[in-house]
Amino acid sequence: MKPIDIIIVDDHLLFSQALNGLVSNFKEFNVLTVLVNGKELVNYLSQKKQKPQIVLMDIQMPIMNGIETTKWLKENYPEIKVLALSMECDESTILAMLRAGAKGYLLKDIHPDILYHAINEVNTKGFYYTEIVTNSLLNTIDNPNNKETFLKERELEFLKLTCTENTYKQIADIMCLSPKTIENYREALFAKLNVKTRIGLVLFAIKEKIVIL
Repeated sequence: MKPIDIIIVDDHLLFSQALNGLVSNFKEFNVLTVLVNGKELVNYLSQKKQKPQIVLMDIQMPIMNGIETTKWLKENYPEIKVLALSMECDESTILAMLRAGAKGYLLKDIHPDILYHAINEVNTKGFYYTEIVTNSLLNTIDNPNNKETFLKERELEFLKLTCTENTYKQIADIMCLSPKTIENYREALFAKLNVKTRIGLVLFAIKEKIVIL
């Protein structure tokens, strides 16, 4: 079987070198190059060099960060899948990467076995999110009974708006509802989908193709 071609984009030299060594040790993977920011990746691809199937993408980088680079890839090379690999674990950063088009999000302190599994999952299934959501979310998503028809019309509207950059207060204004009612919608969906965060709601919407980010 042909190895999965990978590019690493990370401005931390020691980490990127260690990651290169780790990934290269797996016979199923082939690291094409290691780059220090998104601009270098843009230049690399513009030179018509060998395209990767997966990019392991840091987020906080100079010149062109991971979010900007992921958006650019989505627009210009949608076939290349981005797997975010970062120390950033706050909800807003994770949501921004998902909206930009990342197919998975991992923290840099993960076990090598998880990285190995995540790369393979992104390559074969197109996504990997178990690092930031619970197994119960995945079970919920995989249940064929849990489709759009499982949700009421206003719940669907709220869910779609949750996937935007709007705050909950702004969502309340858009839906012409009070913040308290929006809070009730959120808690109801948390319970119905068995998730605990806005990230979980967004991932459900992505997986079920309720929204296309």
